[in-house]
Amino acid sequence: FLSTMTYIQREDVIFEEDILRNPYSIRHWLRYVEHKENADAGVRFNIYERALKQMPGSYKLWYRYLVDRRLYTSNFPPSHRARVDLEEAYKRSLVYMHKMPRIWIEYLEVMVESGKVTATRRAFDACLQALAITQHHRIWPMYLEFVRKIGVPETAIRVYRRYLMVEPRDAEEYIDYLVSIGRYDEAALKMGEIVSDLKYMSKRGKSNHQLWLDLCELIKEHPEEITSLRIDKIIRGGLKRFTDMTGELWCALANYYIRCSNFEKARDVFEEGIQTVKTVRDFSTIFEAYSEFEEATLNAMIEEAEDEDDIELDLRLARYDNLTERRPLLLSSVLLRQNPHNVDEWLKRVILFEGNPKGMTNTFMEAVNTIDYKQAVGKLQMLWVEFAKLYEKNNQLPQARGVFEKAVESDFKRVDDLATVWCEYAEMEIRNKQYKKALSLLRRATVVPPREKGVEQRIQAKVHKSLNLWSMRVDMEESLGTFETTKAVYNRMLELRVATVQVVLNFAEFLQENKYFDESFAAYERGLALFQWPVVFELWDNYLTKFIQRYGGKKIERTRELFEQCLHKMPKKFAKTVYLKYAQFEEEHGLARHAMAVYKRATQAVVDKERYEMWQVYIKRAAFLFGVKSTRDIYSDALEDETLSDKEMSMIAMQFATLEQNLGEIDRARAIYAHASQVCDPRTNKRFWKTWEDFETTNGNEDTAREMIRIKHSVAAQFNTASNMSMFKTIQEQVTSSSANKTAQPIDAMAMAESQTKISFVKSTDQTPELANKAEIALDDDSDDDDDENADVQERAVPDQVLGALARFEKKDEDKEATTQ
Repeated sequence: FLSTMTYIQREDVIFEEDILRNPYSIRHWLRYVEHKENADAGVRFNIYERALKQMPGSYKLWYRYLVDRRLYTSNFPPSHRARVDLEEAYKRSLVYMHKMPRIWIEYLEVMVESGKVTATRRAFDACLQALAITQHHRIWPMYLEFVRKIGVPETAIRVYRRYLMVEPRDAEEYIDYLVSIGRYDEAALKMGEIVSDLKYMSKRGKSNHQLWLDLCELIKEHPEEITSLRIDKIIRGGLKRFTDMTGELWCALANYYIRCSNFEKARDVFEEGIQTVKTVRDFSTIFEAYSEFEEATLNAMIEEAEDEDDIELDLRLARYDNLTERRPLLLSSVLLRQNPHNVDEWLKRVILFEGNPKGMTNTFMEAVNTIDYKQAVGKLQMLWVEFAKLYEKNNQLPQARGVFEKAVESDFKRVDDLATVWCEYAEMEIRNKQYKKALSLLRRATVVPPREKGVEQRIQAKVHKSLNLWSMRVDMEESLGTFETTKAVYNRMLELRVATVQVVLNFAEFLQENKYFDESFAAYERGLALFQWPVVFELWDNYLTKFIQRYGGKKIERTRELFEQCLHKMPKKFAKTVYLKYAQFEEEHGLARHAMAVYKRATQAVVDKERYEMWQVYIKRAAFLFGVKSTRDIYSDALEDETLSDKEMSMIAMQFATLEQNLGEIDRARAIYAHASQVCDPRTNKRFWKTWEDFETTNGNEDTAREMIRIKHSVAAQFNTASNMSMFKTIQEQVTSSSANKTAQPIDAMAMAESQTKISFVKSTDQTPELANKAEIALDDDSDDDDDENADVQERAVPDQVLGALARFEKKDEDKEATTQ
């Protein structure tokens, strides 16, 4: 260093005096250094050395001193004397600053730049020994980067092993380094350790499963270099842990043996994988890899073969063809391993053996022995049926019967399943023309077994209540049995309550065909006792029809009792059919006035949408039987029916008015129009008002026409007011909801209503007739005044259309009435 007196100049005296007076003041020393900023580096270094001699424990002085020296030597080569002095300065500073990581970091950077491997490594070791463990995370990245660059694998491996003691989660970085330098065996060992450690958390976010796949990939790529691990055991352990990647792991194990040139072992692994996987995806992965392997080996043998008759080549070719042909069966096995109780998959597997009866039989046997009826998916009974049909197609009826016998003793989920087996058993006998055996089987199946108390009943104890079995037995009895046996079967079905409405109908029809009419009606009665509405409607319809066809008018009272019994508690939707049938019976065999009473009851009993049609039928039949005058009361009752719509009401009113007009009762017709006008909106029902207008044009005068117009305007105003009231209510609700907002402007509901709808009223005449009751038809019953009592009245013949068929049936009704009384 320079002598102190050599660089002191006149302007430096004041700084020298300050540091003499204050030798332990860092501020004065730094001010002196700043004064000498443009001086030679040696001058500044001398001042720093003088200051550090006074205060060797000052971090601030050491740091600034070392930074200044490092900047000064940055352009010198590593072997320059200044670089050596810089290293010595750092060493001297670390005597006092050995706990300061910043000083260590800069010292280590200087040592790395120097290229001295051993000295640098020792400097890193000294740093790690001096600093606290909490500061090591700032040193290790520099240390690891240094050992990776020097190109000495053994040193780097030792350093990494030390580092993993502190940071075991960085094992993946160590593994990557080992792979990069070709140490695959050690990399696999380390990866095996972290995969086996379930507590290991990867810094790269990889799961244990992904790490396992990385290990398998490493093993697959470098099988010859990895000798310290038992590869087969490792991958098979992964097969148990990672079931979602089974296919990839089997392929990895097979590829390991392929790279080791152990082709037979690889083939065994492929076969084992195909026979154990449970998903179609894993099967497809293994099968494709297996096919590619066989194809590659086959192509390699073809290229190397010199003789076309090479036996080994033919064997490999046959093996490849066999693998391709076995694919459907292997896939079926995979699906059955997923669920061995899937009946449909077993049936599909049987089809794969088509043309091979032995294979089909073995498959059926395996299926029926494997499937548990409680877990069965699909129709288990069809498996037994198809099994028996296989023997039947091969003309082996004894074996087919043996299958069915075993099937009917097996367990099923539902009674219908077992009943299906019995029916198929009988149908097989029918196909082979063994009719008596078929009938015997059905009789055997429908026998009621003895009931044992305290013992759980099997499904065989319930099959005797199967409708399918009884239906088939009835058909067989009708074809092969006698009348008595068939009748007994039907009666037994009714006793066991397994009969349906169709069965009762068939029973009654069967008895009628054999001329047992009373017993057929008794069958109807038994059927009616079994069922409720609405199912019983079909029985009642057939019962009444057959009863009327059989007895006609001979048992009128009994027929009426049946109709009344049917109408009791009958739903309205069936009333129309029964009432029309009832009325038709009364017209043909009973009394006309009874028929009218039935029609009147029908108008109140049917559903609302059928009432108009019922009124029309009532009016039509009354006019036919008693003449058109008798329909006046019916029309009046119809106009009082509140269930009719306005349109239907207007139609009836127009018909009523037309009737009165044809009878010459003009005033009555006008009153009817006025009465019905109250429900006819002129805007929608224009037909009614046009009809009334035509009526007034033909039969009225100026006053009646004016009155008709006044009523029309009044009705229009009435309907307008009703619609406006509904609109006003809507607006009022909007006003109420908007009043909750205080900032909203006040809304005048009436003004809004007037602005949206303008109602125009027609001024009526001064004289307005007052009606006491708008619904009442104003009929002038006292049209004959006392003054006209002595007037001459001209008599006219009553037309036939007025009386209708009354004259023809009058005598007949009187005779029937007398007989009834």
